[in-house]
Formats: sequence, structure tokens, C-alpha cells
Amino acid sequence: MSNPPLAGIVIVSVAINLPGPLAAARLVELGAQVIKVEPLQGDPLKSAAPAWYDELTVGQDVIPLDLKDPSSRSRFEELLEGADVLLTSMRPSALARLNLVETLRVRGIALVEIVGHDGEQAEQPGHDLTYQAVHGTLLPPALPLVPVADILGAERAVVATLAALRQRDQGVRDVHERVVLDAAAHAAAAGVRHGLTSPGAALGGATPSYAIYATADGFIAVAAIEPHFAAHLAAHVGHTREELTREFASRPTAHWTELGLAHDIPLAAVVLPGNPAAEHTLATTAANQE
Repeated sequence: MSNPPLAGIVIVSVAINLPGPLAAARLVELGAQVIKVEPLQGDPLKSAAPAWYDELTVGQDVIPLDLKDPSSRSRFEELLEGADVLLTSMRPSALARLNLVETLRVRGIALVEIVGHDGEQAEQPGHDLTYQAVHGTLLPPALPLVPVADILGAERAVVATLAALRQRDQGVRDVHERVVLDAAAHAAAAGVRHGLTSPGAALGGATPSYAIYATADGFIAVAAIEPHFAAHLAAHVGHTREELTREFASRPTAHWTELGLAHDIPLAAVVLPGNPAAEHTLATTAANQE
């Protein structure tokens, strides 16, 4: 990116696990310099998903420090000297124990804080699974394939960082932005709350032209919602669920993806979880069609 918008901005992050690193990686893409301070035992994400951890720390300075140790704390204070933003992801009580309020105020460093809950539940532990559980985006007993609250929370943290920097530009001191993952999960569940994506709703299985069908060798996702797409689907495949089920099952997935491209129908092969070979094949096919 030429002339990245956050060039010259320095962010110190003590945010581990997933939302913080996701946000930090995006901020690096926008041109910020990110210094990632990790506990001596490392970020748990590195043990759980080492390749993802490596992806999310590209271009960052990763410095292990024990913030309870005086010498490490002194080093941490040095890192903050040139920082514009401190990014955290811990319970409020843990952040309070770091005793950073005065340091941030004196140096004019904005605080962007990622927390699980707010208000009376601020100290309640949680993770993406529990945030989703209470907002109706799970179909038990299956676990979610996408950590929706973490990902949306990370994007909110990026927005919060931009808002914090804007406030600093306007001369505001003591800038503090809080991102609540439970609130992000609530926002993500809007489609369910409003009866659009819940089971049996318009985008939850009730519409034949918005569904997943078995093919002769896999599955195809059909998203022909708009009338013109639905008309193309009806003309070239079928109209009713019975017609679509029968026709899609009669030919392999590749036939249907090619037909979708040829007749302007939103069709896509379903890549099953944990099948990187299929993802590579699809990516190669798409590249060859550009």
C-alpha cells in the first residue's frame, strides 16, 4: 500500500490470544508499527495455531517480557515512550494491576482495551464460544467453525484505534476506547434476532434458491436471492427445491460452478473444513479465469 494511512503510528500491544493479534495484524496492513509484548511463556495462540500466529505477527517486533519483573517493566516503559496507542486484551482488574493510567496520561498515549464483558459482568471470564452461546448463533452440539465474536471484535478494535487517534489529533487527552466482545457477538447475531438467518427463516433454509445442495461429487452453495438471479437459476437448473435437488445431484460440482459463471448465477463449490487441497484447487481455478 503506497502512502499507508497509519505510517508513523506506533502501537504497543500486550493483547494475546486472538482478537488482539487479529487487530494488530490489520493495523500493520494499514501502515502502523506494532510492537507486540508477550509473556515469557509466549502467546497461547502460538501453541494452538502456530501457522496462524506466524501470519498475524508478520512485520511486528515480538518482545517477551514479564511485566511483574522490575527490569522487564522498565523495558516496557521504554517501549511506551514512543507509542501512540497501547492495545490490551485482559480483564479490567488485570489491566488495573499494571498501574498504567498515569503513564498513559502523561505521555498522551491512547488506550484501546479489548474486554469480554462490560458493566457488572466485566470480570466474568469468557471466550468466543461463550459469547456466541448466549446470543443464539450456535446449533448444538456442533461447535462454531468461525470465531465470529473474536473476528468482529478485532475489526471493532481497529475502528476504535482509528477513533482514538482521531481524538488525539483533536487534542483530547486520556483517550480510552473499550471494545466488548460480548457486544460484538450480540451484533453478529442480528440476523437471528430479526428472523432472517435462524433455522427455517428466509436465509435459514426456507428459500430454495438460497441453500446448499449435494452434487455428484460434493456440495454447491446457491445464493440466487435477487429476482434476476433466481430467474437465471430457474431457467438453467430448476425452480422448486425438488427440481434443484435432483438436478444438482446429477452432475459434478465443477459443472455447476462453470454454469454459474456462464449464466450469471451465484454458485460456489463448498470447500469442506480441513481440506486445503480443495482450497488450492479452487484458488487456482479462479486465478486461471481472471
